[in-house]
Amino acid sequence: MRHSISAGTIRVRTLALLAILAVAVFSVQASVTPAHAAVVSSIAVQGNERVDAETVRAYLLVKPGRSFSAEDVDESLKALFETGLFSDVQINQRGGTLVVTVEENPIINRISFEGNKKYKDEQLSSAVTSRPRGVFTRAKVQTDVQRILELYRRAGRFQGSVTPKTINLPQNRVNLVYEISEGPKTGVSRITFIGNKSFSDGRLRNVVEMRETGLLSFLRSSDTYDPDKLSADEQRLRRFYLNHGYADFNIVSSIADLDRERNAFFVTYTIDEGQQYRFGAIDVDTIIPGIDPQALRRLAVSHEGRVYSSEDVEKSMEAITIELAGSGYAFAQVRPRIDRDPVNQTIGVTYVVDEGPRAYIERIEITGNDRTRDYVIRREFDIAEGDAYNRVLIDRAERRLNNLGYFEKVAISAEPGTAPDRVVVNVAVTEKATGEFSFGAGYSTSEGIIGDVSLTERNFLGRGYYVRAAVGGGESSRTYEFAFTDPYFLGRRISAGFNIYRKTYDDNDYRSYDYETNGGGITFGLPITEDFTVQLGYQIEKQEINVPGFDLKTQGLTSCPTNVSRAVCQAEGDAILSTAVWSLIYDTLDNKRDPRDGMYAKFTQEFTGVGGDVSFLRSTFMAAAYRELWVDQEVVGMLKVQGGNITGIGEDVRLLDAFYKGGETIRGFEPSGIGPRDASTRDALGANYFIAGTAEVIFPFPVLPRELGLRAGLFADAGTAWETDATKIPGVTVNDNATLRSSVGASLLWASPLGPIRADFAYVLTSEDYDKQQFFRIGGGTRF
Repeated sequence: MRHSISAGTIRVRTLALLAILAVAVFSVQASVTPAHAAVVSSIAVQGNERVDAETVRAYLLVKPGRSFSAEDVDESLKALFETGLFSDVQINQRGGTLVVTVEENPIINRISFEGNKKYKDEQLSSAVTSRPRGVFTRAKVQTDVQRILELYRRAGRFQGSVTPKTINLPQNRVNLVYEISEGPKTGVSRITFIGNKSFSDGRLRNVVEMRETGLLSFLRSSDTYDPDKLSADEQRLRRFYLNHGYADFNIVSSIADLDRERNAFFVTYTIDEGQQYRFGAIDVDTIIPGIDPQALRRLAVSHEGRVYSSEDVEKSMEAITIELAGSGYAFAQVRPRIDRDPVNQTIGVTYVVDEGPRAYIERIEITGNDRTRDYVIRREFDIAEGDAYNRVLIDRAERRLNNLGYFEKVAISAEPGTAPDRVVVNVAVTEKATGEFSFGAGYSTSEGIIGDVSLTERNFLGRGYYVRAAVGGGESSRTYEFAFTDPYFLGRRISAGFNIYRKTYDDNDYRSYDYETNGGGITFGLPITEDFTVQLGYQIEKQEINVPGFDLKTQGLTSCPTNVSRAVCQAEGDAILSTAVWSLIYDTLDNKRDPRDGMYAKFTQEFTGVGGDVSFLRSTFMAAAYRELWVDQEVVGMLKVQGGNITGIGEDVRLLDAFYKGGETIRGFEPSGIGPRDASTRDALGANYFIAGTAEVIFPFPVLPRELGLRAGLFADAGTAWETDATKIPGVTVNDNATLRSSVGASLLWASPLGPIRADFAYVLTSEDYDKQQFFRIGGGTRF
């Protein structure tokens, strides 16, 4: 039989318990007067089945042969109830015997959950405190009810309910059942800002992580209310304003009102922006002998005249601290001295360097990492146990740990150690899922419908390894890839990895041959600074090109099909490429997926000829700079330049190794749409040189709500590709002109919950007659 435990039942039981206590105390008081204390010769325990009588007597303040008072009986009753072993206790005196009658709480045989879909039974079991074979208590059950409700509230289900029920079994046992009504998801109907003048509500809504419920809410969980999200969003707002010069910014209040009838939250932030400041004079002040203030001042990234940014101040402190630590000043402490000038709206910053307290790290305590190994966390610290304690380096480690993507939350705190000069560093992390099984689908103008399936793990075995296996393809292509990377090779801040792959491409409208490549390589990444990285690698692959209906070895070049360039026929066959690669990367982007500020530059050289059948040197470079032109309207400007050269070493550059450029570089052209081309067959032959530039402005799509994720763009592309060694092949006439190609156009970008999609519409301004143009280009896909 199943019994429901309601709040009303608990109140009745509580009143009954109080009545029992009153009767028990009264019965003892009837025989105990202020003038005469009671004495019993023995204590009898009744009703106990599992609990030993001596255990019961141990909790009593009443002892045989000793006098006792009503207060002693009262305290004994409380002690027995607090054990959680009994549902009822009575103490009565019968002559010279004190009789203790108990009713034991039942034992939980099994715990089950009904009605739960959002969370699995295992997740709910870990949330409750009641356990099978444990003692059943109503207080613990009510606590479990609240824990389950809190779990659902954090998932945005505030109308959920939990009803605990019991099924009685023989031998004073029960089955405990939690009947759950999850209820509908409680969304965030509206996020409002009061007091904002410099930035619109729409701009600030994109700063916070919480989102308003909309058409695409079924694909995301960010539109559910969570108190932790609200607190984290306060920090995001504060950091946003401080990084845009509003040093006096203050959040007056943040309130989330629940409308139970509409099952929706209304979140309101009341803020005080203050005025915007710019950096004033920047200086370094120190009294430590041997330190050159001017040398340290050059390390500061905060510059006079720029909009004030707390992030620039933090980066400056970090750079100066690391320089001092490397110069032997382990205890040097850097702190900013702010000189605010409200009249001129400037903030002067003096970085004060002095001898900090001589405190050492006694130990680093790590908690919360059930899966991730301790050393994966420890290696993000530039300091270890026994080193000088430095708060700036601790903050740097916290930022690195957050950037790993292994943890939902990272909190680092310090507490005094066993001696005045010892500090214990506590690292508390909350892990999150790092594995991803995904499949993608999309459309490419050159390959048609494309798709892929991949399995990725960013923290393999809890050791921080990156592993990825993927299979993909389109209407005329198939790809297979496996990659592995150790970000801390041999325990040092050096990444090492390898990859193997197989790619096949069939002839289509953009190429007149079948192409297959199988290979693999190894790569090492060596960080020079936080922004500069050097990559070294080696790659070996086998390439094979096949012209349908043609065999160069048996037919000869003169038998090349008339609709295929002789340069393509000459490339028919296979070759082994053995390549050494190095790259220099500079990266200060604020966001890898959607950059709004910063710069990314990369220079790469590939030397092919370390063995193998082919020899050449290929050099490429690319630099892109991003900047928010109009912060409130989220207008982002981008400038990009790129170029490359390939030179054969002792031989001509092959068809497969040259640069093929088109719409991916200069929109308005087909893939391989510009550059040298066979005059008779119009086959693209690839170029030995290319250069290109892009200017682009991205902004939210007018009129439409920003939460849809639609943005528009205007762009201008220009560039060219020229020169080919195919001119040396007999019977090949080449159209090749290095004149500038250019285009202008508009773009539509959708940051959909299923993945980014981009469509470009381009109008060609300048081109050559033999170039192949393309007005519309689309690319993108989804990932689940």
